[in-house]
Amino acid sequence: MALLEVTNLSVQFDTPDGPVTAVNGLSFELERGQTVGIVGESGSGKSQTVLAMMGLLASNGHASGSARFDGQDLLSLSPKALNSIRGNRVAMIFQDPMTSLNPYLTVERQMTEVLELHKGMTRAQARVRAVRALDAVKIPEAARRLGMYPHEFSGGMRQRVMIAMALLCEPDVLIADEPTTALDVTVQAQIIALLRELQREHGTAIVMITHDLGVVAGLCDKVMVLYGGRVMEQGSAESIFYQPTHPYTIGLLDAIPHIGQDGHTLLAIPGAPPNMAHLPPGCPFSERCRWAEPRCVSQRPALTALPEQPGVLRACHLSPAQIALPESEVQP
Repeated sequence: MALLEVTNLSVQFDTPDGPVTAVNGLSFELERGQTVGIVGESGSGKSQTVLAMMGLLASNGHASGSARFDGQDLLSLSPKALNSIRGNRVAMIFQDPMTSLNPYLTVERQMTEVLELHKGMTRAQARVRAVRALDAVKIPEAARRLGMYPHEFSGGMRQRVMIAMALLCEPDVLIADEPTTALDVTVQAQIIALLRELQREHGTAIVMITHDLGVVAGLCDKVMVLYGGRVMEQGSAESIFYQPTHPYTIGLLDAIPHIGQDGHTLLAIPGAPPNMAHLPPGCPFSERCRWAEPRCVSQRPALTALPEQPGVLRACHLSPAQIALPESEVQP
């Protein structure tokens, strides 16, 4: 049995303009030591997926489906039962450290209370572990900085504090929501190396939410590409990067700048993401897709297996051969 098994997860919000479905029918499995990457543009449903799993949706949101962790459905647990798992066996690195850290408490108190609650450590034992965790994420003079408040750290330092807090209890599943966004490339590489080390030593499974496809390529085993709250393409990282079959995936990969691209025009997907309150009846990407046909606008494609590539699921009416680029348009 998979360590984490998400089945038909949907997230809906009640708004003055009517219900808005932010995530629709997402399913995946995650084994110990694996990493799944969830990618897509802002507003595609990436963060709401993991907030639903953690029981942290806004008051007007509700989730359906199931998210079974080690046999327990996280969506149906009581708040008390969920609190015993959250931060201990399942931890999360939040996207915005300034709103996630308590401005009235020192970093030391925020870190040690996690260990006192979940691991039964004394304050002194917890402090030693906290210093070690800050050292691991490359915060200089960790012992001195432990007594500082969040506002005394830079944005990048606060992000590293959040990562250290998430790793304190050596969780079975780590959910990382844009964990390297505020960090420079050198520290990004250090954090990715730290996450890999955590997987090697403890078999930690990671759900990586990111728009940075470079991070996905360096860390993830499996990838889900979301758009308009739906999975457009899903498969191994190797198949997604080297044999993309969905127009949206192809557009995302084409938009990545390449070394030696001087003098070449940067490519972008035309148009803007859809209004989640008024999604088109067909494929949510149809309005921006260069290969769209009339049926794409009116008929929503099902997420189905691709016979030519075992393990790959895609939601597109067209076959991979129909969206192949002419030789003259293939990027070097």
